[in-house]
Amino acid sequence: MKVKKWLILSTVVAISVIVQACLTFRMSSGELKKYFNKKKVNYIRTLSAQGKRNLHYVQTGDTSRQTIVFVHGSPGSYSAFIDFLSDSTLLASYCLVSVDRPGFGYSNFGLAEPSINNQADFFVPLLERLSNKKVILVGHSLGGPLVANLAMRYPHLVRGIVLVAASVDPELEPNERWFRVPLRTPFMRWILPPSMRASNDELCDLKFELQNMVPLWQNITCPVAIVHGEKDSLVPFGNVKFIEENLPKHAPLSLFTKKDMNHFVPWSNPELIREAIDSLASSFTQPN
Repeated sequence: MKVKKWLILSTVVAISVIVQACLTFRMSSGELKKYFNKKKVNYIRTLSAQGKRNLHYVQTGDTSRQTIVFVHGSPGSYSAFIDFLSDSTLLASYCLVSVDRPGFGYSNFGLAEPSINNQADFFVPLLERLSNKKVILVGHSLGGPLVANLAMRYPHLVRGIVLVAASVDPELEPNERWFRVPLRTPFMRWILPPSMRASNDELCDLKFELQNMVPLWQNITCPVAIVHGEKDSLVPFGNVKFIEENLPKHAPLSLFTKKDMNHFVPWSNPELIREAIDSLASSFTQPN
Protein backbone atom coordinates (compact mmCIF):
# COMPACT_ATOMS: atom_id res chain seq x y z
CA MET A 1 0.00 0.00 0.00
CA LYS A 2 2.84 2.42 0.88
CA VAL A 3 4.59 1.66 -2.43
CA LYS A 4 1.37 2.33 -4.30
CA LYS A 5 0.88 5.66 -2.53
CA TRP A 6 4.41 6.79 -3.30
CA LEU A 7 3.96 5.82 -6.94
CA ILE A 8 0.82 7.94 -7.06
CA LEU A 9 2.63 10.79 -5.32
CA SER A 10 5.49 10.62 -7.83
CA THR A 11 2.98 10.65 -10.67
CA VAL A 12 1.27 13.73 -9.22
CA VAL A 13 4.61 15.56 -9.01
CA ALA A 14 5.57 14.58 -12.55
CA ILE A 15 2.22 15.67 -13.96
CA SER A 16 2.44 18.95 -12.05
CA VAL A 17 5.82 19.75 -13.55
CA ILE A 18 4.68 18.83 -17.06
CA VAL A 19 1.46 20.82 -16.74
CA GLN A 20 3.33 23.85 -15.47
CA ALA A 21 5.75 23.62 -18.36
CA CYS A 22 2.78 23.87 -20.74
CA LEU A 23 0.54 26.23 -18.81
CA THR A 24 1.57 29.23 -16.73
CA PHE A 25 -2.02 29.94 -15.66
CA ARG A 26 -1.37 33.65 -16.20
CA MET A 27 -0.89 36.08 -19.07
CA SER A 28 2.15 38.31 -19.46
CA SER A 29 1.80 42.10 -19.77
CA GLY A 30 2.46 41.81 -23.49
CA GLU A 31 -0.15 39.09 -23.97
CA LEU A 32 -2.69 41.11 -22.00
CA LYS A 33 -2.08 44.25 -24.07
CA LYS A 34 -2.27 42.32 -27.33
CA TYR A 35 -5.52 40.64 -26.24
CA PHE A 36 -7.35 43.85 -25.38
CA ASN A 37 -5.97 45.75 -28.38
CA LYS A 38 -7.43 43.06 -30.61
CA LYS A 39 -10.75 43.33 -28.77
CA LYS A 40 -10.58 47.16 -28.87
CA VAL A 41 -11.35 47.33 -25.16
CA ASN A 42 -9.67 49.72 -22.72
CA TYR A 43 -8.38 48.16 -19.53
CA ILE A 44 -6.65 49.08 -16.28
CA ARG A 45 -4.09 46.73 -14.74
CA THR A 46 -3.40 47.33 -11.05
CA LEU A 47 -0.78 45.86 -8.72
CA SER A 48 -1.18 47.28 -5.21
CA ALA A 49 0.71 46.57 -2.00
CA GLN A 50 -1.29 45.45 1.02
CA GLY A 51 1.02 44.84 3.94
CA LYS A 52 3.56 42.20 2.93
CA ARG A 53 1.48 41.04 -0.02
CA ASN A 54 0.58 42.33 -3.46
CA LEU A 55 -2.88 42.29 -5.00
CA HIS A 56 -3.20 42.21 -8.77
CA TYR A 57 -6.35 42.74 -10.79
CA VAL A 58 -7.53 43.85 -14.23
CA GLN A 59 -10.52 46.14 -14.73
CA THR A 60 -12.65 47.11 -17.73
CA GLY A 61 -15.85 49.06 -18.24
CA ASP A 62 -17.52 52.15 -16.80
CA THR A 63 -16.74 52.54 -13.08
CA SER A 64 -20.06 54.31 -12.50
CA ARG A 65 -21.93 51.09 -13.24
CA GLN A 66 -22.54 48.04 -11.07
CA THR A 67 -19.21 46.34 -10.35
CA ILE A 68 -18.80 42.60 -10.99
CA VAL A 69 -15.73 40.94 -9.42
CA PHE A 70 -14.60 37.57 -10.81
CA VAL A 71 -12.59 35.18 -8.60
CA HIS A 72 -10.79 32.18 -10.11
CA GLY A 73 -10.27 28.65 -8.78
CA SER A 74 -7.15 26.63 -7.94
CA PRO A 75 -4.80 26.82 -9.74
CA GLY A 76 -5.66 29.77 -11.94
CA SER A 77 -5.43 33.53 -12.33
CA TYR A 78 -7.42 36.57 -13.40
CA SER A 79 -7.07 35.37 -17.01
CA ALA A 80 -9.63 32.62 -16.35
CA PHE A 81 -12.24 35.36 -16.83
CA ILE A 82 -10.43 37.35 -19.53
CA ASP A 83 -13.19 36.78 -22.07
CA PHE A 84 -15.76 38.13 -19.63
CA LEU A 85 -13.76 41.36 -19.27
CA SER A 86 -14.07 41.96 -23.01
CA ASP A 87 -17.67 40.78 -23.39
CA SER A 88 -19.59 43.57 -25.13
CA THR A 89 -22.91 42.62 -23.53
CA LEU A 90 -21.47 42.75 -20.01
CA LEU A 91 -19.50 45.94 -20.75
CA ALA A 92 -22.74 47.67 -21.75
CA SER A 93 -24.06 47.28 -18.21
CA TYR A 94 -21.22 46.67 -15.75
CA CYS A 95 -17.76 47.54 -14.53
CA LEU A 96 -15.81 44.26 -14.69
CA VAL A 97 -12.89 43.21 -12.49
CA SER A 98 -10.92 39.94 -12.42
CA VAL A 99 -8.57 39.34 -9.49
CA ASP A 100 -5.55 37.16 -8.79
CA ARG A 101 -6.11 35.38 -5.47
CA PRO A 102 -3.13 35.27 -3.07
CA GLY A 103 -0.43 32.98 -4.46
CA PHE A 104 -1.64 33.09 -8.06
CA GLY A 105 -1.07 35.18 -11.15
CA TYR A 106 0.77 38.31 -10.03
CA SER A 107 -0.45 38.30 -6.42
CA ASN A 108 2.75 36.87 -4.86
CA PHE A 109 2.96 33.97 -7.30
CA GLY A 110 3.55 30.70 -5.43
CA LEU A 111 2.91 32.12 -1.95
CA ALA A 112 -0.56 30.87 -1.03
CA GLU A 113 -2.85 31.92 1.80
CA PRO A 114 -4.60 28.69 2.93
CA SER A 115 -6.99 30.48 5.30
CA ILE A 116 -10.22 31.46 3.53
CA ASN A 117 -10.91 34.02 6.27
CA ASN A 118 -7.53 35.64 5.61
CA GLN A 119 -8.12 35.62 1.88
CA ALA A 120 -11.45 37.36 2.41
CA ASP A 121 -9.86 39.94 4.72
CA PHE A 122 -7.27 40.59 2.04
CA PHE A 123 -10.00 41.38 -0.50
CA VAL A 124 -11.83 43.92 1.68
CA PRO A 125 -9.70 47.02 0.83
CA LEU A 126 -10.12 46.21 -2.87
CA LEU A 127 -13.91 45.95 -2.60
CA GLU A 128 -14.04 49.17 -0.62
CA ARG A 129 -12.15 51.16 -3.24
CA LEU A 130 -13.57 49.61 -6.41
CA SER A 131 -16.90 51.39 -6.22
CA ASN A 132 -19.26 53.31 -3.98
CA LYS A 133 -21.74 50.51 -4.57
CA LYS A 134 -21.87 46.99 -3.22
CA VAL A 135 -20.32 44.51 -5.64
CA ILE A 136 -21.57 41.30 -7.22
CA LEU A 137 -19.01 38.53 -6.68
CA VAL A 138 -18.57 35.61 -9.07
CA GLY A 139 -16.49 32.71 -7.72
CA HIS A 140 -15.52 29.62 -9.69
CA SER A 141 -14.48 26.37 -7.98
CA LEU A 142 -12.27 27.35 -4.99
CA GLY A 143 -13.18 30.97 -5.67
CA GLY A 144 -16.70 29.96 -4.59
CA PRO A 145 -16.06 29.56 -0.85
CA LEU A 146 -14.09 32.81 -0.89
CA VAL A 147 -16.95 34.89 -2.28
CA ALA A 148 -19.35 33.10 0.07
CA ASN A 149 -17.07 33.97 3.00
CA LEU A 150 -17.11 37.64 1.97
CA ALA A 151 -20.91 37.58 1.87
CA MET A 152 -20.97 35.93 5.32
CA ARG A 153 -18.53 38.27 7.05
CA TYR A 154 -18.75 41.52 5.07
CA PRO A 155 -22.39 41.82 3.97
CA HIS A 156 -22.12 45.62 3.70
CA LEU A 157 -19.77 45.18 0.73
CA VAL A 158 -21.62 42.43 -1.17
CA ARG A 159 -24.76 42.88 -3.21
CA GLY A 160 -24.98 39.31 -4.47
CA ILE A 161 -22.88 36.23 -5.22
CA VAL A 162 -22.69 33.79 -8.11
CA LEU A 163 -21.29 30.39 -7.09
CA VAL A 164 -19.93 28.65 -10.20
CA ALA A 165 -19.12 24.95 -9.68
CA ALA A 166 -18.26 26.00 -6.14
CA SER A 167 -16.54 23.63 -3.72
CA VAL A 168 -18.28 24.41 -0.43
CA ASP A 169 -19.43 21.14 1.19
CA PRO A 170 -16.70 19.80 3.52
CA GLU A 171 -18.18 16.31 3.43
CA LEU A 172 -17.73 16.12 -0.34
CA GLU A 173 -14.06 17.08 -0.22
CA PRO A 174 -11.84 14.08 -1.10
CA ASN A 175 -9.33 12.81 1.45
CA GLU A 176 -6.10 13.95 -0.21
CA ARG A 177 -3.94 14.92 2.75
CA TRP A 178 -2.01 11.64 2.47
CA PHE A 179 -0.26 13.02 -0.62
CA ARG A 180 -0.75 16.78 -0.16
CA VAL A 181 1.04 16.94 3.22
CA PRO A 182 4.25 15.35 1.84
CA LEU A 183 4.12 17.86 -1.01
CA ARG A 184 4.49 20.59 1.61
CA THR A 185 7.93 19.37 2.71
CA PRO A 186 10.84 21.66 1.69
CA PHE A 187 12.22 19.37 -1.03
CA MET A 188 8.85 18.73 -2.64
CA ARG A 189 7.95 22.43 -2.47
CA TRP A 190 11.18 23.19 -4.29
CA ILE A 191 10.30 20.72 -7.06
CA LEU A 192 6.71 21.86 -7.54
CA PRO A 193 6.05 24.75 -9.93
CA PRO A 194 4.78 27.91 -8.11
CA SER A 195 1.16 27.63 -9.25
CA MET A 196 0.91 23.96 -8.19
CA ARG A 197 2.69 24.70 -4.90
CA ALA A 198 0.17 27.42 -4.07
CA SER A 199 -2.71 25.19 -5.12
CA ASN A 200 -1.50 22.29 -2.98
CA ASP A 201 -1.01 24.53 0.07
CA GLU A 202 -4.62 25.73 0.04
CA LEU A 203 -6.24 22.46 -1.05
CA CYS A 204 -4.44 20.59 1.73
CA ASP A 205 -6.45 22.43 4.40
CA LEU A 206 -9.63 23.08 2.41
CA LYS A 207 -11.81 20.51 4.19
CA PHE A 208 -11.06 22.12 7.58
CA GLU A 209 -11.61 25.60 6.18
CA LEU A 210 -15.01 24.61 4.81
CA GLN A 211 -15.98 22.97 8.11
CA ASN A 212 -15.25 26.23 9.93
CA MET A 213 -17.53 28.07 7.51
CA VAL A 214 -20.59 25.84 7.98
CA PRO A 215 -22.15 27.86 10.85
CA LEU A 216 -21.58 31.10 8.94
CA TRP A 217 -23.86 30.23 6.03
CA GLN A 218 -26.80 31.49 8.08
CA ASN A 219 -25.23 34.98 7.92
CA ILE A 220 -25.77 35.31 4.17
CA THR A 221 -28.64 37.67 3.39
CA CYS A 222 -27.83 38.76 -0.18
CA PRO A 223 -29.22 37.03 -3.29
CA VAL A 224 -27.32 33.91 -4.35
CA ALA A 225 -27.13 32.32 -7.81
CA ILE A 226 -25.74 28.81 -8.31
CA VAL A 227 -24.27 27.70 -11.64
CA HIS A 228 -23.33 24.01 -11.60
CA GLY A 229 -23.21 21.08 -13.99
CA GLU A 230 -24.49 17.64 -13.14
CA LYS A 231 -21.48 16.08 -14.90
CA ASP A 232 -18.93 17.94 -12.78
CA SER A 233 -16.38 15.26 -11.87
CA LEU A 234 -14.14 17.61 -9.84
CA VAL A 235 -16.69 19.35 -7.63
CA PRO A 236 -19.74 17.08 -7.18
CA PHE A 237 -23.21 18.36 -7.98
CA GLY A 238 -24.08 17.55 -4.35
CA ASN A 239 -22.58 20.92 -3.43
CA VAL A 240 -25.80 22.48 -4.76
CA LYS A 241 -27.87 20.59 -2.19
CA PHE A 242 -25.47 21.69 0.57
CA ILE A 243 -25.97 25.35 -0.35
CA GLU A 244 -29.75 24.94 -0.53
CA GLU A 245 -29.83 23.33 2.92
CA ASN A 246 -27.47 25.77 4.63
CA LEU A 247 -28.60 29.12 3.25
CA PRO A 248 -31.13 30.92 5.44
CA LYS A 249 -34.65 30.67 4.06
CA HIS A 250 -34.92 34.43 3.54
CA ALA A 251 -31.85 34.59 1.25
CA PRO A 252 -33.04 34.70 -2.40
CA LEU A 253 -31.68 31.72 -4.34
CA SER A 254 -31.70 30.98 -8.07
CA LEU A 255 -30.34 27.92 -9.87
CA PHE A 256 -28.68 27.69 -13.27
CA THR A 257 -27.88 24.02 -13.80
CA LYS A 258 -27.27 21.82 -16.80
CA LYS A 259 -27.22 18.04 -17.06
CA ASP A 260 -24.33 17.68 -19.50
CA MET A 261 -22.12 20.48 -18.10
CA ASN A 262 -18.70 19.77 -16.54
CA HIS A 263 -16.54 21.73 -14.09
CA PHE A 264 -15.05 24.21 -16.57
CA VAL A 265 -18.10 26.44 -16.83
CA PRO A 266 -16.34 29.78 -17.58
CA TRP A 267 -15.04 28.27 -20.83
CA SER A 268 -17.71 25.74 -21.76
CA ASN A 269 -20.88 27.60 -20.74
CA PRO A 270 -20.13 31.30 -20.18
CA GLU A 271 -23.69 32.18 -21.16
CA LEU A 272 -24.99 30.66 -17.91
CA ILE A 273 -22.69 32.89 -15.84
CA ARG A 274 -23.83 35.96 -17.79
CA GLU A 275 -27.44 34.91 -17.25
CA ALA A 276 -26.86 34.49 -13.51
CA ILE A 277 -25.20 37.92 -13.24
CA ASP A 278 -28.05 39.61 -15.10
CA SER A 279 -30.59 37.77 -12.97
CA LEU A 280 -29.03 39.05 -9.75
CA ALA A 281 -28.57 42.59 -11.06
CA SER A 282 -32.15 42.84 -12.26
CA SER A 283 -33.47 41.65 -8.89
CA PHE A 284 -32.13 44.69 -7.04
CA THR A 285 -34.84 47.29 -6.66
CA GLN A 286 -33.53 49.22 -3.67
CA PRO A 287 -30.58 51.65 -3.85
CA ASN A 288 -27.46 50.73 -1.87
